[in-house]
Amino acid sequence: MSVEANKKLVQQHYADSANEGKDAILNGLMGHFRSFFAVRPRSVAFNFIAEGDYVVVEARGDNVTKAGLRYDNHYCMVWRIENGKIKQIKEYCDSALVERVLGPFPEAGKLAAG
Repeated sequence: MSVEANKKLVQQHYADSANEGKDAILNGLMGHFRSFFAVRPRSVAFNFIAEGDYVVVEARGDNVTKAGLRYDNHYCMVWRIENGKIKQIKEYCDSALVERVLGPFPEAGKLAAG
């Protein structure tokens, strides 16, 4: 696929999740994260950069937890696309903010990430 087609694919995923589409994104990938919020978490993608099989997305959260705490993380997502399919997503964010607002990472998750 072309660079533009890869970029459009990732942009469509953000549009789908913003419009409550794609059950796998909203409930599978985001299910645990969503449990911390009274309303569906919102993340606004504001920059898409594409080259080859990669699309990089800058996004900013705009959220309040069930406990009333602001959770406005900044994200850099690196998507790898192969033949029109998402093969990998790497997310970079302020992990200190995650633990400060949402609590410590589960031990099993720390081991899996290591």
